[in-house]
Amino acid sequence: MAKPKHILVIRLSAMGDVAMLVPVLQALIQQNENVQVTVLSRKFLKPIFDNDISGLNVQFIEADTKGKHKGFIGIYKLFKELKSLQLDAVADTHNVLRSKILTLFFKLTGTKVATIDKGRSEKKALIKNNVKKQLKKTHSRYADVFQKLGFTINLKKHQFHKKPNLPKNFSFNKTKQNIGIAPFAQYQGKMYPLDLMEEVIKELSKNNSIYLFGGGEKEINKLNEIALKHPNTTNLAGKLSLKEELQIIANLDVMLAMDSGNAHFAAMFGVKTITLWGVTHPFAGFAPFKQDENCILPDLKKYPKIPCSIYGNKICEGYENVMRSITPKVIINKVLE
Repeated sequence: MAKPKHILVIRLSAMGDVAMLVPVLQALIQQNENVQVTVLSRKFLKPIFDNDISGLNVQFIEADTKGKHKGFIGIYKLFKELKSLQLDAVADTHNVLRSKILTLFFKLTGTKVATIDKGRSEKKALIKNNVKKQLKKTHSRYADVFQKLGFTINLKKHQFHKKPNLPKNFSFNKTKQNIGIAPFAQYQGKMYPLDLMEEVIKELSKNNSIYLFGGGEKEINKLNEIALKHPNTTNLAGKLSLKEELQIIANLDVMLAMDSGNAHFAAMFGVKTITLWGVTHPFAGFAPFKQDENCILPDLKKYPKIPCSIYGNKICEGYENVMRSITPKVIINKVLE
């Protein structure tokens, strides 16, 4: 059976999960001739797929889920818009209610559809039964979707795109190592305590250039305070567009982040990415691309129930301070290494 020529890829959120799709799409396009890709996602995530950022020569379609594409009628409108693109197949890499309804419309009109297996039962066992084993990685789960559609994808043969240029009017100090630090995460259980992170920044800022990343008014204000206290430290939060942030992240020497979107941004460029894990665990499959050796975990002997949750939204009783079992010295040494 012939491979589809034009494929729709659905991944509406979250930011980190969308970023994890990039190396898989790169491998898809690198290893399969004449494949045309259209990505359906949120408007603010479009820069991730810009050709000059990720080298992905893809079409991007905005899913306006809070406006014209809201609700069942909105999803049907979206389907009608997408149907005009003459698609051969649909890859649902999200597998949520909205994408299920959308793919159902395509199935009913004879378009081939493949949907991600998120391994929900395996992840549930990882939490409830404390089954300690590495589950299939999200990147591999994405690749499986395209393989169901007849494509060949070997992630080991993936090649990173050349790094994008830095934004205009921005430059690094070429005499220092440039270190990105993204100290925040969506949930408290995934965030390294700020007092300890300041110790890390204090030490690393002595001989390196530190760039702080984050978002939201509270985070921006806190990062401004930190940047003012330490030499060679710049807060970039709230000052750049997403595209400009990606351009800078791509050119860092190393990124230090939580189990968060910024970690996946750095990893999609092949930047050495050190991640700190709290109540979550890389076993769930969300480690940044090709960065397994750079995951720093808490003391699992002291906190054997980790992971408490897949996404970090639940904390086991008595596990509020798991991150404090990771010393600043361990992080500093790993960054300098």
